[in-house]
Amino acid sequence: IAEVSECNIQDVDRAATAAASAFKSWSKLPASERARVLLHWADLIDTHRQDLALIINAEQGKPMHEALGEISFGTPFIRWFAAEAQRMDGDVIPSASAGSRTLVLKEPIGVVAAITPWNFPVAMVLSKCAPALAAGCTVVLKPAEVTPLCALTLIFLAEQAGFPPGVLNVLTTSKPAAISKALVEHPDVRKVSFTGSTEVGKQIMALCSSEIKKLSLELGGCAPFIVFEDADINKAVQGAVESKLENAGQSCVAANRFFVHESMMDEFLEKFVKAMRAYRPAPQVDLQNEECIGPMTTKAGFERQQVLVKDAAGKGACVLLGGRPSKAGGRFYEPTVLSDIKLNMQVMQQEIFGPIAPVMAFSSEAEVIELANATPYGLAAYFYSKDVTRVWRVIEALDFGVVAVNTPNFSSEMTPFGGMKQSGIGREGSKYGLNEYVELKYLKMGGLS
Repeated sequence: IAEVSECNIQDVDRAATAAASAFKSWSKLPASERARVLLHWADLIDTHRQDLALIINAEQGKPMHEALGEISFGTPFIRWFAAEAQRMDGDVIPSASAGSRTLVLKEPIGVVAAITPWNFPVAMVLSKCAPALAAGCTVVLKPAEVTPLCALTLIFLAEQAGFPPGVLNVLTTSKPAAISKALVEHPDVRKVSFTGSTEVGKQIMALCSSEIKKLSLELGGCAPFIVFEDADINKAVQGAVESKLENAGQSCVAANRFFVHESMMDEFLEKFVKAMRAYRPAPQVDLQNEECIGPMTTKAGFERQQVLVKDAAGKGACVLLGGRPSKAGGRFYEPTVLSDIKLNMQVMQQEIFGPIAPVMAFSSEAEVIELANATPYGLAAYFYSKDVTRVWRVIEALDFGVVAVNTPNFSSEMTPFGGMKQSGIGREGSKYGLNEYVELKYLKMGGLS
């Protein structure tokens, strides 16, 4: 599609040094002034959303309706945090002694290293940069090597919006490990925000440990999707399709393991297969047909789908739908439904990151909660039930940072997104997300009597 700069270690130092220099003035600006620039940035992104969606489609593979949806999801983060930063209030705490006052101040932490993935190349940049910039931090962005054009476009629009030089910097590279290591270890970087695999997240966490840098990690998932016997079967099927096929399953919150009560299994499978069959892999660039899915963005992801299906079939799974590369060619893979699932199959143990849905029966609430929690991951979980007492029991029993009940949709700039266990630490979005980019300073003033 295009050629971009191959940044080196010297560029990392230049970017981090520029960010540290710009922090001195950017952090001192009134929050309302930072908000003004942020809001202009959001307006420019909206103005050019059609062009940006075309870049997502060409570079990452999303169908146009999904690409536009990603932009519509991402830009509200800018507007939300532009407003939230003006409410970055501290506290006055009742003093424990006479003649003194106790205060808590919130201050921007400093230079932020933002390392973003390829599966949501616009939204993930905005969900990290918006709160950091709003809080008064400066940013060095290292986008995924697969999707540099989306990041460069956003930075170009940020320049047009009026961000001063050095406030928002970008490093593009085909050598992400070396550049990320140099960026994370740079002495001017005080905060690291990373979205990606758990394996790489652990490496970044280790790199941060030598200088005890503040860290946010949004890592892998292995989301359960549970359908209880009292669920609305039609809504459950629709939710299953949506949570599985968004971005062709290439999402850390995509439903990974489907558990259906044994009394509902036959009806669910019949309707689920029919609904999944309606979606076709296609290189769609118009908005006429939303029932299509994009390709596997990477060669490794495409090959992984074939390995997972082969492993499951070899251990006794029945391929009810798909299970093979699409006739569309390229890296398109058919929506796939597997039944007769066993726990030792790779599709039940690993993050699929593709359009494969393994469906397993369960017989009791206690059994399925144990099955759902039997993973080192704890990002998102879904379940369907009409029983309000069961709903609260299951919500509290599931070890996941996000639980969606009777809906596949939960993402919003106003809500805290993040995981438990090996799915990460910290939260993005909401007032809690802003706190990831500030330090608390406790102030004790005496001699006031």
